[in-house]
Order: sequence, then C-alpha cells, then structure tokens
Amino acid sequence: MATNDQLKALVKSHADGDDPQFYAIAMQVAAKAARSGQSKFARDLRDLVDDLRKRTSASSRVAAVVPVTQPRGELSSLLTVSYPDARLGDLVLSDDLGARLRQVLLEQHQRDTLAHHGLRPARRLLLIGPPGTGKTSTARVLAGELGLPLFAIRLDTIITKFMGETAAKLRLIFDALVETRGVYLFDEVDALAGDRAAANDVGEIRRVLNSFLQFLEEDASESVIVAATNHPQLLDNALYRRFDTVMNFVLPDDASAQAVIKNRLAIFHISNLSWPRAVVAARGLSHAEIATAAENAAKRSVLAGRTRILTDDLVAALEERPRLTGQRDESV
Repeated sequence: MATNDQLKALVKSHADGDDPQFYAIAMQVAAKAARSGQSKFARDLRDLVDDLRKRTSASSRVAAVVPVTQPRGELSSLLTVSYPDARLGDLVLSDDLGARLRQVLLEQHQRDTLAHHGLRPARRLLLIGPPGTGKTSTARVLAGELGLPLFAIRLDTIITKFMGETAAKLRLIFDALVETRGVYLFDEVDALAGDRAAANDVGEIRRVLNSFLQFLEEDASESVIVAATNHPQLLDNALYRRFDTVMNFVLPDDASAQAVIKNRLAIFHISNLSWPRAVVAARGLSHAEIATAAENAAKRSVLAGRTRILTDDLVAALEERPRLTGQRDESV
C-alpha cells in the first residue's frame, strides 16, 4: 500500500493541479502493490490512471503544440506533427526494453523531483535495430504516455545538395525543442550522423555531423529526443555519447510473436489457434510484419462471415510476409 509520504504527495499534486506528478505517484503505489503480491489492486489502479490520462490528454496536447504548428519561416516544412494516444500496453517488448522504457517515463513524470536534487531525467534515446521491430512505436508510446505531441523530423527537407543550409535548418529544429516541449523523432538518423572516418566521407558531411553533435550537446530543453536507425554500423561513435539511453531492438522470439498476434486479434475468437504452428510461421518476421499478417488473416475471416480466426489463414498470412535477417530476442 501507499506510504505516508506517497499519500501526502498525492494530495499535494492534486491540489497543485500537477497531473503528471499525480499519475507518477499513483503508478509508484501500483508498482509497490504488485511487488507485495496485491496484483488485482495494482492492475485496477493502473487501469484507473490510464483512464484518467485519456480523459485529460487531448486538451493538453492541443495546447502544447500551438507554438510549433504556427512556426516562423520554413520550420513548418521540416516537421510533421501527430498526437499519439499509444500506451505501454500497446507495445510488445522484451523485459529489459520494457523496464528501461518505464524508467525513462518515470524520470520524465518526476522531472521536478529530480531537478530538486540537481538531476535531469533521461530525455535522449537512441533506438537501433531492424525495420518493424518497434522503434517508431516506442516514440509514439513516449508521446502518448507523456501527453506530448510527436514531431517527426523530415530529413528529406533538412538535407539538401547545399550542405551549408543543412546546419541552419537543424538550428531551427533545436530552437523548436526549446519553444515547444514534445517528443522529437529523428528517424534514419544515420543520414545525419554517419561515421566521420568512412572512406567516402567529404568535408561538408563532416560539418553537418559536427553541427548535429554540437546541437545535441548544447540542448538544454525539456523536450525528449528520439533518434532511430536501422544501420547502427554507419553511426559515428561520438553520437552514442550524446544519448542517455541506447535501446537495441531485435526480431521477436516465439513468446513475443504470440503476444503480437494476440494483441492484434484481441476482438476475435482465437482460442482454437494452433500456437505451435503460428509461432513457427512467424519466425524471422518483425513485430510490424506479424501484426500485418494477423490483420490480413482477420480480414479473410471477416469477409468469409466468421468471427473465429482459422489457423490455416493465419499461417498462410504469416508465410506470405517478407523475412528479415537479424538477431532473435531470447530474453522474453
């Protein structure tokens, strides 16, 4: 159960109208209850917090994005904005990645508490791994859980044939980080942060990388920066030092594949499925490919007038998807 300090903090955060702090403390109470064996109470409390967040997040997201949706100059062509309502429960992650993501969220929710002790929350995440393994979805969950807009950086408009312009455009992006708190996603970041020691490197590309590294080093905003890449071997080593957390995403193991299928087919009857056949058919597929295959199997059932998913349909849909080569995650 909650400690006396937690109860006082709950009352104070409610009185101050500090919803993020209120939710963070409530989740601490739920976590403590779960560890002590009160799983039902912990689950009910988490569900209640999630419901309260959903009721209040829409208005806060709209208010937070106003300064950037009306940017000055060319900033509007450099960013696309969305307002995710994704939650942790929507992701299928290994135990390690799930714990690290929850730690980032906890630090963000309690950033004022950390600041009181001269500490800063983790706010720069580098996500690496094959396509479709959950990197972009993780950025969406961060935005949804924090009630922040998600800004995707359009590298196609930032990187031009006139390399001198790229640093100036990056400056606009990092100015926006200060003006409007949000989750800023640099997808395919290797385009900006390629290895300076590469044999085919040129001076202007090195200057772009140096500018990017400098902006990361100097950034003192409250925004969350998420950089993602499918090609970590292309990254310059100096980039890793600029990030608080490096998360390695891999292809799902059998248990994770089954969880992805169950999540996607939650509204259908799947008790009859042969899971040994399904997980074998899913091996070598990314999370996204498995979800797509499950959806295709569901469409076949709906169009055939069924609410029950047939194993043959699911296996056929999984076997149709293209395979990726990559490390299997055996930690779940």
